[in-house]
Amino acid sequence: MKLVYAAFVITGVLSAGTAAATEKLALSSGCMTCHTMDRKAIGPGYKEIAAKYRNEKGAEAKMIQKVKSGGSGVWGPAPMPPNPHVKDDDIKAIVQWILSLK
Repeated sequence: MKLVYAAFVITGVLSAGTAAATEKLALSSGCMTCHTMDRKAIGPGYKEIAAKYRNEKGAEAKMIQKVKSGGSGVWGPAPMPPNPHVKDDDIKAIVQWILSLK
């Protein structure tokens, strides 16, 4: 039983570390210039994005494309600029992290 509990604790710590690393990746990629965790700034908050797309089929691919290419009209008049400077693997990690937020 202690081994099972230890495995859960380790998994939780690793997940928290991964989430923190991904949040830092979003910050270093410039995403947090326009987005915050839980409120609208220039763009919507990450938790609002997660709530909107979490259960939508194909949301991850749609969001990856939006981050990469930019877009407008979904969240209001402010356009989201394209992010060609961010590596595809980093965009995928950031999108997966956003979709995991509660």
